[in-house]
Amino acid sequence: MSTIVPASITTPGIEAALAAAVRAPSPHNTQPWRFRVHAGRIDVLLDPERVLRVCDPDAREALLACGAAILNIRLSIAEAGRTPIVDLLPDREQPLLLATIRPGRPRSPGPEDIRLAAAIQRRHTNRRPFLDRRVPLHLRHALRRAAIAEGARLVLLDHPGQLDAFAALLRRSDQLQTQDPAFRAELAAWTRDGAAVDGVPRTAGGPRALDGGVLALRDYGGRDSVAERRFERDPLVAVLQAPGDTRLARLRAGQALQRVLLTATAHGLSASFLAQPVEVPAGRAVLKAMLGDREHPQAVLRLGYGFPATGTPRRPAHAVTEALPQR
Repeated sequence: MSTIVPASITTPGIEAALAAAVRAPSPHNTQPWRFRVHAGRIDVLLDPERVLRVCDPDAREALLACGAAILNIRLSIAEAGRTPIVDLLPDREQPLLLATIRPGRPRSPGPEDIRLAAAIQRRHTNRRPFLDRRVPLHLRHALRRAAIAEGARLVLLDHPGQLDAFAALLRRSDQLQTQDPAFRAELAAWTRDGAAVDGVPRTAGGPRALDGGVLALRDYGGRDSVAERRFERDPLVAVLQAPGDTRLARLRAGQALQRVLLTATAHGLSASFLAQPVEVPAGRAVLKAMLGDREHPQAVLRLGYGFPATGTPRRPAHAVTEALPQR
């Protein structure tokens, strides 16, 4: 793998698109992607060595992460004034090749393209307490529209009893994971104490909720995790659902997930993941039935107004990009 993408084979905006791609979220910040560049085209590939074997055995979350990277590339190309042309799963003979993306015809970027592209560098997971400030109705609608724009549905758990039922499911799923030695070993392997370019720094974990709190957040064992803080009493929880659960559906759901996250960031909202119920097969089945058993839950988010928090590191784009020779 090369350490730089030669300027001779890039088109305007390709390097910026790659820098945007690596800012996508991923489980335990594994960054399960690789990229190839050839004649102005970007190939997005799954890196199987970075798929979590315990909590993501079928690479569902890894595909969501790569889908999020694809959306970042699309937005970066659009912001640069070109139409992104995307082909998902273009070659059955190359199962790791998830997408090819190339800049198409010139076009003026729309206000939404500009706003969401600007949010890519600011977006990060915030595992700390949020304010007890209700997310207004117009922002809830904006988050739902963001998911719909990518063919998914965002369900806000704001009906009586929904949040309590989900919180109980979250606690059960969290307990199942923390009691599993293999899960604990995997989490420990991706938790970082010092400088690193992947994994979750212990300092990025939040404190424990005072009196247990409403939601069970993942414990990364950092110094702050021994402290107790009061979290928001009425959290906004949202479930991203997709109409299917194939590899293609997951890639599309990942793009929807990232559009929701960037929309939240653009409107001043913070977000964190509540992944336990969708990582535990029994929990995911219960969540699917809870929401009507029609669509497939792919991710669960906690959304609200948070204080600034540090993001997790990323490998630089040149470290995960291969330049194919000209033919």
